Amino acid sequence: MTDTTYIETNGIKLRTWTEGEGPLVILVHGFPETAHSWRHQMKPLVEAGYRVCIPDVRGYGNSDAPREVEAYTMEVMTRDFAGLAETLSDEPAIIIGHDWGAPLAWNTARLFPDRFRAVAGLSVPYAPPGDVPTIDLYHKLFTDKGRFFYQVYFQDVGVAEAELEADVEDSLAKFYYAWSGDCPPNGWPTDKAHGEPVLTGLPRPDLPLAWLTQSDLDAYAEGFRTSGFRGPLNRYRTSRQDHAFLKAHPSDPVIRQPSLFIYGDRDPVLTMFRGDPAELLNRTLGDLRGVHKLPGVGHWTQQEAPEAVNRHLIDWLSTL
Repeated sequence: MTDTTYIETNGIKLRTWTEGEGPLVILVHGFPETAHSWRHQMKPLVEAGYRVCIPDVRGYGNSDAPREVEAYTMEVMTRDFAGLAETLSDEPAIIIGHDWGAPLAWNTARLFPDRFRAVAGLSVPYAPPGDVPTIDLYHKLFTDKGRFFYQVYFQDVGVAEAELEADVEDSLAKFYYAWSGDCPPNGWPTDKAHGEPVLTGLPRPDLPLAWLTQSDLDAYAEGFRTSGFRGPLNRYRTSRQDHAFLKAHPSDPVIRQPSLFIYGDRDPVLTMFRGDPAELLNRTLGDLRGVHKLPGVGHWTQQEAPEAVNRHLIDWLSTL
C-alpha cells in the first residue's frame, strides 16, 4: 500500500489507499491501528475484482483529527464512510470493519441501507443498543467492584493519552501482543484494580512475531506519533451519546443486508458478549451468510490469519 489520496467527506479529509476496479469495498480499522492493519487484504480483494478503499479513520495517522469528543460519535463517524461511498461509487458499496471498525461498519450499514448493500465484521459482533449505555454497564460490572476495565480507564480525557504517548512504540507493542493469539494466558491481566494504568502488567514481545514485524510496528508508531491518541480514545467516550442516538433512530435495528462475521477463538473481546456469537447474530442480522471461528487467533484477526480471512471474505463477496 503505497499510493495515497486525501478524500473530503463529512467536513474532514481522510487519508485513503484506493486501488482496483469493480464494486467498492471499504475496509475500516480499529484501535489502536491504522489502515496498515488491512495490508494483507488489499491485493487479494483487488485481484478478486473489487475496488478497495482503506482509510485512516478520523483521528488516526494523517487523516484529520478533531479534538472534541463529540466529533467521534457513531452518528458523526458513520457519515464519514457514507461520504466515502458516495464519492467513490455510483452503486451501493460493501463495508467491512474490525475492532472499533466493526461497530462502525455495522451501524453504517444500518443507518445508510441505500448506500451499503452488504456488511461484514471482524472480532466484534453486531449488537443493537441495550437498555443502558455500555459504559454504565462496565461501571457496574467493574468499577463498582474496584476492578480495572480499560474502557472505563479511557474515559478521562488526557489520562490514557499521557500514558500511551510517553513511548508510542512500547505502548503499541504491548497492546498488540496482549490481545493476540500468541500471548500466554493472563497476558491481558484480569486482576488489576480500578485506577491502575492500562499498560501495567503487559509483557513486551520479542519481534518479529509471525504476524507482526518491526517494520509493521514502525508503520503503526509513525501513525500515532503523527496523530496522538486523543482522537482514537475519544471513540470510547461517546457511549451515552451513541446509545441515545441509536435507540431513538427510526431505522430497523436488525440489519437486513447480507452479512458475515469472523473472529478468533482466543480473542478477549468475545468475553464481553454472552453466548455463542452465531446465536446472537442470528437475532440481529437478517441475512447472515456465515460465522467463522479461527482457531488459535486472537484479536488482530486479519493480521494473524490473513489467508483464512481473505478466503472467507472473497467467498462471501462472491455470494452478493
